[in-house]
Amino acid sequence: MTDYSAPLTDIRFILRELAGLDSVAALPGCEEASPDVVEAILEEAGKFAAGVMAPLNQSGDEQGCRLENGKVITPDGWTEAYAQFRDAGWIGLSLPAEHGGQGLPKLVSTPVMEMWFSANTAFTMLPQLNMGQSEALMLAASDELKERYLGKLVTGEWAGTMCLTEPQAGSDLAAIRSRAEPQADGSYRVFGQKIFISYGEHEITPNIVHLVLARLPDAPPGVKGISMFLVPKVLPDGTKNDLQCVGIEHKLGIHGSPTCAMSFGDKDGAIGWIVGEPNRGLEYMFVMMNEARFGVGVQGFGIGERSYQQAVAFANERVQGRDGVTGETGKPIAVHPDVRRMLLTMRAKIMAPRMLAYTAAAWFDTAHHSTDQAAVDKAKRYVDLLMPVVKGWSTELCQQVCYEGIQIHGGMGFVEETGIAQHARDARIITIYEGTTGIQANDLIGRKILREKGATLRELIVDMLEVAAELKSAAALAPLGEQLADDVKTLERTLDWILANGRERLGDVLAGASPFLHLLGTVCGSWQMGRAALAATAKRGSGEYADGYLEEILKLARFYAGHVAPQAAAQARAATSGLE
Repeated sequence: MTDYSAPLTDIRFILRELAGLDSVAALPGCEEASPDVVEAILEEAGKFAAGVMAPLNQSGDEQGCRLENGKVITPDGWTEAYAQFRDAGWIGLSLPAEHGGQGLPKLVSTPVMEMWFSANTAFTMLPQLNMGQSEALMLAASDELKERYLGKLVTGEWAGTMCLTEPQAGSDLAAIRSRAEPQADGSYRVFGQKIFISYGEHEITPNIVHLVLARLPDAPPGVKGISMFLVPKVLPDGTKNDLQCVGIEHKLGIHGSPTCAMSFGDKDGAIGWIVGEPNRGLEYMFVMMNEARFGVGVQGFGIGERSYQQAVAFANERVQGRDGVTGETGKPIAVHPDVRRMLLTMRAKIMAPRMLAYTAAAWFDTAHHSTDQAAVDKAKRYVDLLMPVVKGWSTELCQQVCYEGIQIHGGMGFVEETGIAQHARDARIITIYEGTTGIQANDLIGRKILREKGATLRELIVDMLEVAAELKSAAALAPLGEQLADDVKTLERTLDWILANGRERLGDVLAGASPFLHLLGTVCGSWQMGRAALAATAKRGSGEYADGYLEEILKLARFYAGHVAPQAAAQARAATSGLE
């Protein structure tokens, strides 16, 4: 496995030119995100990812986790790396200062998260859970629970989990059977089993705080009867709670992350406390889940970046065959046109979702910090609309990127020692957890398109067409503008078909939901690539970026338009063809 190097030039370009870092830093509460501070954070995060986390990636995959006498043993180096991670304050980067965080914008923490996932996805799943759980507790927990638990989660002194899935209930949370019985002192006794719990048990931190979905005795059936409970591994009096890990999964990938089956209440019941109001647990959990879904989208291009870097290194070192154009021998395979095509495809399918996710992070910050209510409302609408795309499209593209990485390695890609296969194995789960691509697509169609009759997407389409018009007004970029305009019209026609058939042919509409999600992602990619091309053109001669880098961005935008964007037509046809 090759070394990892943070793609800082790409990150800086997208932050400054597309996501609007200067505008975000001007928002109330975001003033700390000055250029010097952000640059220092990115530099240090890159060093930590490359120097501490990345070297443990392959060894952690090979060693994996094991369960011994109820204790989960994580790979060698995990505990020491986490201590460094915690002491550096990375977990609370974007969490409020009053709870021990640094209060920086999500736009700053997003590229840092990308570096973590690129360097070591299995390791990064641990601190990611703290971030999401902290958000849920800030929203709904009582002051007493916040006082007792929130600060230790934000600083990383304690770890957190989210416990949703049960053996009989995968994504169907309405089928949850775990129960919580109220006690006279205001606590609850929780009983039930949860599966697929990332880092449900380990010795990296002295305590693990579980957020558990369960039913009260008088709860209504279905999802309306689910409450959320905070159930710690170690109780406030220092005694062990009535919960245990009863097994860990033997998985395709992310071997360094223990995926646990947890049993609550085998004796007298696991003691916990309700978070928020009764029967609103799913509502609160979705705060954590939305944070997780965004993070999983970042995992997509993060893992893709690691696979791409390794493929580039291999292609520049591996000497094989004859140059099909010049006939020369003794050249690395990077000169072969098909290998160059695969490398460009990988890069395009990393950069497009990266651009979209960073832009979405800026919308998050606008929604939370802006005093302009119109801007807040628009940012919220765009985040809500495109969250399924950030999660679903980014992770599906990652599968394709990792496939190309193995293909470039040829037979060596099928050999574990090279390390390229690990990225594909690690990436395979990201289209599944936190809601499969199909679930994301159904959410996009049902809750985001049909419910509001396509209003927000039509608003987004107007923004896209404005970029197309700007591209067409610049002679050198006119072909990109024409391509983007065509793609947007294809998207709009597909939207019209969905709205026209959403009532009478709902089955056919939902059968095309995943192709539609890919269509929206592909067109969003064209939109972002168009914006990047405009920015690269405008920055020529400024001295802010090397001219060679700006030319590379323009070349990539043209490649995306020629090799990726044309898929939109096929995706639109699939989205509107139904099942028969």
